[in-house]
Amino acid sequence: MDARTAVLARARDAVSRSQRGPARPVPRDYIRVGEHEPGSPPVVADMVSKLEDYDALVRTEATDTGVVQAVDELLGEARSVVVPAGLPQTYKEAAARRGRSVHVDSREAPVATLDLDAIDAVVTCSRLGISISGTIVLDGEPDQGRRAISLVPDRHVCVLERETIVPTVPQAVDILSRHPARPMTWIAGPSATADIELVRVQGVHGPRNLGVVIAH
Repeated sequence: MDARTAVLARARDAVSRSQRGPARPVPRDYIRVGEHEPGSPPVVADMVSKLEDYDALVRTEATDTGVVQAVDELLGEARSVVVPAGLPQTYKEAAARRGRSVHVDSREAPVATLDLDAIDAVVTCSRLGISISGTIVLDGEPDQGRRAISLVPDRHVCVLERETIVPTVPQAVDILSRHPARPMTWIAGPSATADIELVRVQGVHGPRNLGVVIAH
């Protein structure tokens, strides 16, 4: 039997079974326990390694002062920054260093999308990180803001709390499912894609530059 015949036979069998009654339950016994605890040194190290592999700039800081300094340094030469209204005040002050202009965004008083395109950078917090894939998840809370502000500016500086880094995707989904209606943005490094010749281009669907501060 060639491949085409095998695929069509399986399709006919699936249709036949669906007509006989409801589909069998899908197994959901995903592994929810990693080798290490969330936020533990091995989990953080794995997260850092994955992020750096994606070309993100990563800083780990154990003090509030260090986090604020890292935010400022990762913003670099940016001259304008948008921040969500609920961002901690110390991070807003870090964004304003070096004479940067700071634009505060909220659902009640959003920065226009065309204006966002002229802003150099954004600073947000995050909901959690997933070390196995180097993914950061934002869920639209006041310290993270609207999805647009994390997708339009060219540079994104994101603060990720160490204790919110989990080893596996199912663990993350368990946490995120407590508030399923929140708008989520999953980030795995700077926005990038590759064409048919495998030429990598960054900044296609979001920021070309990602800086991550892993706090405490």
